[in-house]
Amino acid sequence: MTRLHLFDLDGTLLHRTAAPVEISRQLGLDQEIAELERDFVTRHVDSRTYAQRVHELWAGLTEMHVAAAFEGAPWLLRIQDTWAEIRDRGEYCAVISLSPSFFVERLTSWGAHAAYGSLFPAVPFTEPVNPAGILTPAAKVEIADRLCARFGLTRADCVAYGDSLSDADLFGSVPISVAVNADQHLAALATHSYTGQDLWDAYELVRSAR
Repeated sequence: MTRLHLFDLDGTLLHRTAAPVEISRQLGLDQEIAELERDFVTRHVDSRTYAQRVHELWAGLTEMHVAAAFEGAPWLLRIQDTWAEIRDRGEYCAVISLSPSFFVERLTSWGAHAAYGSLFPAVPFTEPVNPAGILTPAAKVEIADRLCARFGLTRADCVAYGDSLSDADLFGSVPISVAVNADQHLAALATHSYTGQDLWDAYELVRSAR
């Protein structure tokens, strides 16, 4: 039986942080992004408003900043080993994140079959962000369906990994889910739960689950 493993990025593959936080840190905008993150977590802003505000914060962003943020981020251990194992088993792995696509898509070089994020203009920015390209939690399910069609699978063949309520819609649409260092609300929705810093150990919980 072939499966599709769907990974969140912020707080899941990235330990206790998010791509926008790591990018903002490179620009010395730690306080500004912390305030914006609080507004997002408490639902004072939605994903599209968040994207527009972070786009304004990153007026001086360059490819060097993005590369430094990616390379210096606190990733979970053994991500590439886990994805290599999934590939060796003839299964698929993909990342779906609300974070900017220019950061998320770098994970295809680590072995993900696909990586989807919110569409931002090219760095450095010379255009505004288009709200239509910004992903929402519900969009994760839509992208999962497109990936299933691409690989000849169905939702019944999917395993989801996430950490927060932005993953709740996806967890509710697949039979197997792993709450990774998750808040209590998402953990209550998951079929499995993992706390730690090694993706392989989270994957082991569902490696043979059907």
